Amino acid sequence: MKIAQVAPLWERVPPPTYGGIELVVSRLTDELVRRGHEVTLFASGDSQTLAKLEAVYPRALRLDPNVKEYTAYEMLELSQVYQKAAEFDLIHSHVGISALALASLVQTPTVHTLHGSFTEDNRKVYRHHQKQSYISISNAQRQIDLNYISTVYNGIDTNDYPFVDKPDDPPYLAFLGRFSPEKGPQHVIAIAKKTGWRLKMAGKVDAVDLDFFEKEIAPQIDGQQIQFLGEINHAEKAELFGNAAITLFPITWQEPFGLVMIESMATGTPVIAMNWGSVPEVIAHGVTGFVCQSFEEMATMIPKALELNRRTCREYVENKFSVTQMVNGYEAVYEQIIASRANLNGRIHSAKILF
Repeated sequence: MKIAQVAPLWERVPPPTYGGIELVVSRLTDELVRRGHEVTLFASGDSQTLAKLEAVYPRALRLDPNVKEYTAYEMLELSQVYQKAAEFDLIHSHVGISALALASLVQTPTVHTLHGSFTEDNRKVYRHHQKQSYISISNAQRQIDLNYISTVYNGIDTNDYPFVDKPDDPPYLAFLGRFSPEKGPQHVIAIAKKTGWRLKMAGKVDAVDLDFFEKEIAPQIDGQQIQFLGEINHAEKAELFGNAAITLFPITWQEPFGLVMIESMATGTPVIAMNWGSVPEVIAHGVTGFVCQSFEEMATMIPKALELNRRTCREYVENKFSVTQMVNGYEAVYEQIIASRANLNGRIHSAKILF
């Protein structure tokens, strides 16, 4: 198949530090190439891929202080994609609502993976394009009625996450994510202080969250019990997870998937999380972690989480959230969409002949 993969331009593919969508696009794209597909990746020019790279902008937009209007570059990217639509059997968009209008104007089918959550505003756009083809990354994400072709869980290459049989001594709790209120870093700190555990935190602070970070998080960081590592690269991330006793995932929003959970479990570290969004689909409760109803319950689950088998956590990810399984799911979707389009074109052609 000739496939166009359309990635966000905010981060490169794969991301050097934080960037869940770009990591998924990278693993998907490269595995499709390995399977013999002709893949073109539309992304920032600093991206690294086995596919043909169509560089829309020289580097990730987040790295360029001169970029003031992200939407303009995203529209430029989509213009390039759909001007070349006839060159592909299928276009796979990872950029959300921005692609919907153009996708409806060309014959080449587009499938949209929904990586984010629905808002009051974007629901109107999605409903207007309800009949386009969509892939959810969890069943919990399906909060409005759309033409869902399948749910395909995100997958990782577990070879990128070394298994650690025994965590560091003295032990610590881990947190990785954007330092924003909905990701819950403030709650992680409260749990650590309540239980007396050391806490290592890593992730990026977006400009929109800077005030929250400076007021709610920074004053709590003492460099001893509460440690802030900043943005870290992949090797540092794997080390953070692998050496941790437990990873905390105290979200307060409808998380569509949450790569952090499977990345942690891949290293052997169980996850304690709040019961929002995809969490009960990703964590095997009582086996690879615990799904909790309150932050107080998260704190009480720490002793029980220490008793969980770390090897079981690793095998769970290998069996359910691998790149192989993810790409198998996407290939099946591609084949279904292309076959449906071929059948439709055949019926239209036959109707013309009869007419």
